[in-house]
This record gives sequence, structure tokens and C-alpha cells, in this order.
Amino acid sequence: MTDALARLSNPSCGATACFIGTTRDNFEGKRVKQLSYEAYGKMALKELQKISDTMKSNWPIVNVALIHRIGTVPVCETSVLVAASSTHRKEALEAVSYGIDAIKAKVPIWKKEEYEDGTYQWKENIECKRASNN
Repeated sequence: MTDALARLSNPSCGATACFIGTTRDNFEGKRVKQLSYEAYGKMALKELQKISDTMKSNWPIVNVALIHRIGTVPVCETSVLVAASSTHRKEALEAVSYGIDAIKAKVPIWKKEEYEDGTYQWKENIECKRASNN
């Protein structure tokens, strides 16, 4: 993910905004061991490209990085990165905010939250419900 951030650099850009999502160690009082992500790979890549294209067409963004890990992601590790570089910070921040919301709403990636007690729960993104109601 460090490489992705390095690729965002551009002499015309005065801002690089970034959202990094990590696995937290608890959810509603339960101790989380790790998250496991599954994806419909080809469709996920297609949707990520659409999100990148939308970010570039709706904001004056020079470079975009969208990365989502698949498989097991232990506590404190990064699962998702959304970053954008632009001439000014406002546009970069707005684009990144759109990007993470769009990933959660549109990209076919599913999350299983695995707990220390051996139980687990498949999680649905609230953003998916909002998108389907529009």
C-alpha cells in the first residue's frame, strides 16, 4: 500500500488525501480475531475501475488508488485504501469520501467477522442497503 501512495505523487498536486481502513479488535463488546474477505474478482475489479473513473470525472483528481485486500486480515492490519491526489485538498478529500462509500455500496466484496470465542458473523454494509433503496 505504501507503493500505491508513492505512485500518487505528481508535481502539479499540492494534496494527497487518503482513507485507510483497518481491522479493529472489537464489535459490540465481542473480541474480534480477524476479518475474512471474499470477492467476485472480475466484477470487483470492474466496479473499482468505475469508481476510479467517477472520481476523476467528478473532481479534478490527477491520480487515484483503490485497494481492497481479499482473504484474512488480522486486527490492526489494513483492509482497504482509498487515496487521491489533486491540486487542492478539498477536491481530494471529497473524492476519497465518495470512493470509500462507493466501494462499500457497489463492489462485490463480502466480510466475515471472526471472533476470539470461535464464532463468526457475515456482515452487510449499511451503504449497500442505502444504494438499493435509491
